[in-house]
Amino acid sequence: MREKYSRLLKTLGPGILFASTAIGVSHLIQSTRAGAEYGFLLLGIVLIVNLLKYPFFEYGSRYANVTGTSIIDGYKRLGQKALMLYFFITIGSMFFVTAAVGFVTAGFLENLFQIEFLGAYPIIILFAVCVTILSVGKYRTLDGLIKIIGSVLVVSTVIAFILVLINGPIKPEEGFIAKEIWSQSGIFFLIALMGWMPTAIDLSSWNSLWTLERIKQTNFKPTLKETLFEFRIGYIITAVLAVFFVTLGSFIFYGTTEDLPNDNSMFAHKVVTLYTTTIGEWSYIIIAASAFSVMFGTIIAVLDGYSRSLHRTVTLLWNPSGTSFQRYYVFFILILTVGSLVVVFQFQDNLKLLVDFATTLSFLIAPVIAIFNFKLVTGKYLSKDSQPPLWLKILSYAGIVFLIGFAAVFVMTRF
Repeated sequence: MREKYSRLLKTLGPGILFASTAIGVSHLIQSTRAGAEYGFLLLGIVLIVNLLKYPFFEYGSRYANVTGTSIIDGYKRLGQKALMLYFFITIGSMFFVTAAVGFVTAGFLENLFQIEFLGAYPIIILFAVCVTILSVGKYRTLDGLIKIIGSVLVVSTVIAFILVLINGPIKPEEGFIAKEIWSQSGIFFLIALMGWMPTAIDLSSWNSLWTLERIKQTNFKPTLKETLFEFRIGYIITAVLAVFFVTLGSFIFYGTTEDLPNDNSMFAHKVVTLYTTTIGEWSYIIIAASAFSVMFGTIIAVLDGYSRSLHRTVTLLWNPSGTSFQRYYVFFILILTVGSLVVVFQFQDNLKLLVDFATTLSFLIAPVIAIFNFKLVTGKYLSKDSQPPLWLKILSYAGIVFLIGFAAVFVMTRF
């Protein structure tokens, strides 16, 4: 038992980092909106999406453990065109994704320190701090701190969830009219919700990179079973918390005629109020600090993940002999930061539009990455004993059909 525990501690990292990345915009913003605007109508969709997306995230960890290389290297094995397509998908989405996460994080920063009067400075300061931390290589220490503080939000969410169940939902206000999900705006939100539930599928490549980095840091090579078990811990946490956030949004907001704010700072204030309404006003500063910490962990993980994946992709495409990781890593972080700030300033204070656009974009490109990941773990690239079991392959087929089907529905509805 002691040996198993010791091996788990050495393996622990990538799955928790995945959870830290996922429990951000998709949970604090989108899941809360889903409950607040549609009650429990979308709860089944949240559960189904988590289930159907699971294989494609797991395949990133599976491929890295078995081959000792990232799944981005796998895309190259599929052919130069596949790797180039992944490169363009990354370039086409990374500024909007990072901008959305950064904009939300800045809202929680402003809410925590009450600095709305500073205008655009909070998000500029936020990105500057992130770039500095990642550039000087202090991410490992910060990551450990974020996990500790983030655990406060997890515990707080569980407490708030239990308390709202005890207190029951609010009574609908007079004149309240439920929103129709099968309207054009409803379908757009549904696609946006699924785009980052639990997160974007193209981020599965980060799982493989983080898995390899953890092995390098600890000098410990876990078995495939241990790697998958560690990843599933993180994945289950994200799925359960998504249900909790939908419930909080539904019990506290659904039935009121009050709309959630479109300003990032005011929205952050409303999210924090979700907890203080049930736990008590005394908890406001604790929840505000924890929520910001979780979002701060998310934006740092996003900057790190995109920069690592870009470096690996560019190396495979144009310099197989390798490049200086630290120099190009910092370069990509700077490019990502500047481009994301440009996007933020374009959307200005329209939080919902920016988030919905970024999450919808992620959903539309998801089928491509899903198919790539599935081909890599079910074809000639992995031995049969390392390939996923039959039930996971069947779930993968269902997931691919689901992603393509809803992407087609969105395109037909939109155009």
